[in-house]
Amino acid sequence: MTKKILIGFVAVFVLSEIVSIVVNGFILNATYEATKAIWRPDMDRLMWVYHVMNAIGAFFFALVFSKGYEGRGVAEGVRFGLYIGIWMGVGMAYGTYAMIAIPYSMAITWFVSTIIQYVLCGIAVALIFGKQAIVTKV
Repeated sequence: MTKKILIGFVAVFVLSEIVSIVVNGFILNATYEATKAIWRPDMDRLMWVYHVMNAIGAFFFALVFSKGYEGRGVAEGVRFGLYIGIWMGVGMAYGTYAMIAIPYSMAITWFVSTIIQYVLCGIAVALIFGKQAIVTKV
């Protein structure tokens, strides 16, 4: 594992945890309280699962970015983060909305915040990997 992948993993994990705290701890806190009856009663005790899942996702985000890395700078990170954010966000937010009676405002907040989260993570890994000079063959 390269040093850049490891640093990228840590950066993505930290950013993801911060976004999670802001979205779930502050923005959606009242909505979670209002829908308390639909959630697991032992959910707080199982939050460690979320952090492990977040760590695994952060590692693979950095790893996959490194495999397709073209050295084009921040725009490459934004594009990668947007693709992953839409992919992850639509499944999580709308899949949950289809299965559990949550308010639509919660689903759309999860979806949009997931896109924002992964765009920020894409920017971070792009900055960590840096921009490379493009070599053209003559």
